[in-house]
Amino acid sequence: MEPAAGAAPSLELITKAECHLCVDARAVVSRVAEDLGLAWSERRIDGDAALTARYGEEIPVVLVDGVPRDFWHIDPVRLRSVLKRAMAGPEAPARH
Repeated sequence: MEPAAGAAPSLELITKAECHLCVDARAVVSRVAEDLGLAWSERRIDGDAALTARYGEEIPVVLVDGVPRDFWHIDPVRLRSVLKRAMAGPEAPARH
């Protein structure tokens, strides 16, 4: 389900312990989220068989509204763009 226009998208970072890419991703997600006034959460795959099976080879991974949007090296420009689109909500249908 897409958020309504103006609704804050869900932003989640999936990480694991002792992951240098996760440290970098955490800084990117934190900075972009702060710039856009968004909250975000972090979940670790450590000890979670389902998360490990799904994301074990892609850590870190960023989910926006539950959809994987980037992994390994999180691109701040791409993340900002995805979040801004999500914040705008679905586009209005074109009038003919």
